Amino acid sequence: MNNSGDQQFGDTAERRIAVVIPCYHVERFIVDVLQAIGPEVWRVYCVDDASTDETAELVEQVSCCDPRIQLIRRQQNGGVGAAVMDGYRAAIKDGAEVIVKVDGDGQTDPILIPRFCEPILNGTADYVKGNRFFFLEGVRSMPWIRLVGNAGLSFLTKMSTGYWDIFDPTNGYTAIHAEVAAALPLNKIHRRYFFESDLLFRLGVIRARVVDLPLEGVYADEKSNLSVWHCLVTFPGLHLRNYFKRIVYHHFLHNFSIASVNLMVGLLLCSFGLMFGMQHWIESARSGEVASAGTVMTAALPVILGFQLLLSFLSLDASLSPREPLQQRLSRIRLLVPRRRDVKEDQETKVEDQTCLIN
Repeated sequence: MNNSGDQQFGDTAERRIAVVIPCYHVERFIVDVLQAIGPEVWRVYCVDDASTDETAELVEQVSCCDPRIQLIRRQQNGGVGAAVMDGYRAAIKDGAEVIVKVDGDGQTDPILIPRFCEPILNGTADYVKGNRFFFLEGVRSMPWIRLVGNAGLSFLTKMSTGYWDIFDPTNGYTAIHAEVAAALPLNKIHRRYFFESDLLFRLGVIRARVVDLPLEGVYADEKSNLSVWHCLVTFPGLHLRNYFKRIVYHHFLHNFSIASVNLMVGLLLCSFGLMFGMQHWIESARSGEVASAGTVMTAALPVILGFQLLLSFLSLDASLSPREPLQQRLSRIRLLVPRRRDVKEDQETKVEDQTCLIN
């Protein structure tokens, strides 16, 4: 096993760091990936997503020499998102402190696990993800189709999640605080390749702190199961759905601020101006008469003012990216609802005790 990471980051040696590896047809790479995991890792969960090759058998062989490795078999193929969420559940149940997601095809180097855990363990982040666009040298080595696709997906992800300061949303190298993961609705996160963007959306809803970590991508001869055309067809609609949900959650349900006012007034002014202008443009086209200057200004001025208010809303929305780690506030959040249930259970227990004493 590789121990260079443990020598450089000795403070992670006694922490409960769990690694989740979604596995689907990775028999060529999985052994090397497992053998590269250093001693700083507490437990490894290999989730076999109903592979038809020798992936599961190879994991079992390696686990005989490394008791940290546990194989989780899925009876049916559910997608990479479903496999990762199964690994999250197992790690949370066993008491992990940090959960790192590593790809089974060798694109993510396990030697970097301590670096991904460091911001979480020192309390400055809740979720850490890789960013292959940070250095120009890494961008040059990236296939052009991935470069263009990630650039477009990054912008859509910024809008749908509210994390305007992150990039490379589909990067598979991530780490999350286990208590933050436990606060997420794991059963609602997308089961397929959209799960990374959907996970960021869920993290944004609970206001978790996300940090990008510069990362060099590794591109060998592996074949991705992700279809580019499938992403182009399905991802924009999913991002649009999450964007509208986020706006409602952040600016109307969880909070109501000047940004909310700017959004509502801006939409009303733009809608009025466009509808008024369209109506009079149609009437002018039918009658052949040129619209008056007053009519033109009545249509144009609301659109101009509304557009400025919408730009102000976008600026305010971008400034609201979470800055404080959620892990420091989880205890305050979780006590709100469960305490009533605990009080009720305590009262029922006292009644039962009194009944026993009377009898």
